[in-house]
Amino acid sequence: MRTLPDMPPGVHTVAVAVADGILHFELALAYELFSSPPPSAAGSWYEPVICGAGPVRADGRFLLEPDAGLDRLPEADTVIVPGWAEPDDDPPPALVAAVRAAHEAGARVASLCTGAFVLAAAGLLDGRRATTHWAHTEALAARHPDVEVDPDVLYVDNGSVLTSAGKAAALDLCLHLVRRDHGSAVANAAARRLVVAPHRPGGQAQFVAAPVPERGDHPLSDLLAWVSGRLDHPLTVEDLARRANMSSRHLGRHFRAMTGTTPLQWLLTQRIRRAQELLETGDESVDAIAAATGMGTAATLRRHFNRTVGVPPDAYRRTFRSGRTDAGL
Repeated sequence: MRTLPDMPPGVHTVAVAVADGILHFELALAYELFSSPPPSAAGSWYEPVICGAGPVRADGRFLLEPDAGLDRLPEADTVIVPGWAEPDDDPPPALVAAVRAAHEAGARVASLCTGAFVLAAAGLLDGRRATTHWAHTEALAARHPDVEVDPDVLYVDNGSVLTSAGKAAALDLCLHLVRRDHGSAVANAAARRLVVAPHRPGGQAQFVAAPVPERGDHPLSDLLAWVSGRLDHPLTVEDLARRANMSSRHLGRHFRAMTGTTPLQWLLTQRIRRAQELLETGDESVDAIAAATGMGTAATLRRHFNRTVGVPPDAYRRTFRSGRTDAGL
């Protein structure tokens, strides 16, 4: 890992790039998540550094003194670009140039909400799929026709370049980065500390799950919590409909409206997520994990896991544990 001056060696530095007009909500949530490791995080965590050309005003109200200059962005491991208050205006050239230089130096660059306009101005989204707040997707597509703008997702992971939709989706993306670096169990612990619902990682399939609402916030809240505690059981749509006291058709409409998918697809993604956690944290055989996640057989688990995550369960376990060893986690 590269290290910013005055940073302990081996620390993953997260540079939050700021300039006048930055949105304080996205800035605050990124700093909070990356500065506060959950108790289950073993070894090193992140070291956030706010980088700007000088004192900046967030939302035009809050005066912020950066920790370092924009010239330090290329030394970071990850660069976060928070939301931009005036996406109709061109972002500051110094910010755009610094973000481009950071990416060219090998940094992972992620935008939150309208921060996508900064990445687009830097040319990082050309030929790539990207997203931003739904109210600004048309403007992003019009101003940057080489960008494939997707208005219907929470976030998009292109490997070294990531973009998110607005507000809560920005937190989804930050948690996704934690999942990539530390695994599902640690990301879920970070989500619990923040009292938000955990989300599935995108993985190689770049799959984005819709959030699970808090209990009582939606007619399906209690049902989803009930299902999540019974993933080792063979559950059908009829079982879920009976538990929710709905017809199967009515249940399907509620699921589509809330999660953007069908009951069976949502159930499958929860089983895969649980399998990932077990592979990361335990030594159970694939057969045992298949039983614990309600997949029945190892063959069934391998088929669905490979299709969703992009690698077989055994390879996922080896790669994940190797990555943790190499990083000293």
